[in-house]
Amino acid sequence: MTQIPTPRKRVTTALQHIEPDRVPVDFLATPEVWQKLGDYLKPDVDAVGASEFIDPTWEAVLRHFKVDCRLLSYDQFCSPSESILYPGAKVEWWDVLTRSTPNRMWRQLLPDGTLYDIWGRPINIVHHATGAYEEAAGWAFQHATSVEDLKSHPWPEPDWWDFSALPQVLDYLDSHQEYHIRFRIGSVFESAWQLRGMAEFLMDLALDTSIPIYIMDRLTEIHVENTRRVLELVGNRLDMVYFYDDVATQNSLMISPEMWRDLIRPRHAQLIELAKTYNVPVMYHCDGAIYPLISELIDLGIDLLNPIQTDAKGMDPIRLKTEFGDRLSFHGGMDIIKTLPRGTTQDVTNEVKDRAQVLGQGGGYILASSHHIQPDTPVENVLAMYEVSSRYRNSE
Repeated sequence: MTQIPTPRKRVTTALQHIEPDRVPVDFLATPEVWQKLGDYLKPDVDAVGASEFIDPTWEAVLRHFKVDCRLLSYDQFCSPSESILYPGAKVEWWDVLTRSTPNRMWRQLLPDGTLYDIWGRPINIVHHATGAYEEAAGWAFQHATSVEDLKSHPWPEPDWWDFSALPQVLDYLDSHQEYHIRFRIGSVFESAWQLRGMAEFLMDLALDTSIPIYIMDRLTEIHVENTRRVLELVGNRLDMVYFYDDVATQNSLMISPEMWRDLIRPRHAQLIELAKTYNVPVMYHCDGAIYPLISELIDLGIDLLNPIQTDAKGMDPIRLKTEFGDRLSFHGGMDIIKTLPRGTTQDVTNEVKDRAQVLGQGGGYILASSHHIQPDTPVENVLAMYEVSSRYRNSE
C-alpha cells in the first residue's frame, strides 16, 4: 500500500522537480472570501484550537481544502514600544484588510479610522461594491528633499520584533500534520515607494538616487537582521523564506532592467544570500510581466516564483515551463481576473487541470491563485478550484 506523503513532503518533492502524488496547493484570499468560506463550510474550528497568532477559523478552512502550505510573517510578531503609537491609537491585529492568510497582522488604528503599518505608512480604508481595500492616505517622505530629512523618521529597529513565540507557533501547526512552512520577510522596492510616493520615488530613481537608496538600505538592513534572527531560532524547521517586490506592470517592467540591476538586485541579493547561508530555499513574489528578469532571478538564487499571472505579457505557462522549468519552480497561475470571478465551475476545473498538466509536469509547481482570491469570486468557484481530484495530473 502506497503511503500518502505529508503536505510538507509533497511540496518539497515538487520543488526538487520530482512529480509528487498530486500537485500541491496553496491558498491566499481577501478577508471577505475567508469570511464567506467560513460561513459556508462551517469547518471544525474546535479541532484547530485557539492561537494568539493564527485565526482558527481560517486555519480550519485550509485544513478543509487540504492545503499543503502555510505562511508565517514578520508582521505578526511586531512588538514595538507603545511610545510609537499616535495619541489615542490602539494596536489592531485582526481587522486588517491586507490579511490574506490566517495570520494576524500589526497595525495601529487611530480614532479617525486611519491606520499605520510598522514602517509608518498611513492607510485609509476604501469601500466598493463587494468589499474594501487599503489605500495610501499619504506618503511619509513625500516632501523630503534630502537624506537628512529621512533620518528623523521613527525607523523600526530589529528589537521592535519579538520572534520568541515562533517555535510554539510551528508546534501548533505541526500538531495536526507537517505542512510546508515559509516565512515572509517583507519588501524593499515596494515598501520604499510606499513611504516616498510612487511618482516621487520613480523621479528620484531617474534624477537623484540618494533618497531611494537610503530608504531601501534601511529597509534591507532591518529585513536582513530580522531574517537572521528567525533563521537562527527556527531555521531547521522553516522550509522556505519569502519576500515580495512588485517591479512589473501587466505589460512591462516598472523600471528598466539596468536600473533594476543597479539598485534593486543588490538589495535582493542580500536577502537571498542570507537564506542560502542557512540552506533555506527562497520564494519571490512579483506581479505582472516579470519575464525579462526571470533568468537573472534564477542566477540570484530564487527557487520559487509567484504568482504567475498568465495573462501578463510574456507569462504564458507553456513558455515559462519550457524555458525555465528545469531551474525554477512556479507558484500560482489560477486567473483571479476572469476565470475565478466570472467563469463557470467547469471553467475553473478546466484551468486547474490545465495548470497541473503544464506547470506540474515533472514537479516544480504549487497551484494557487495569481493573487489573493477577490471578494467578487463565487464560493462555488473556490470550491471547484480546491477539488482534490483535480490535483492529479492526467485526471479526467
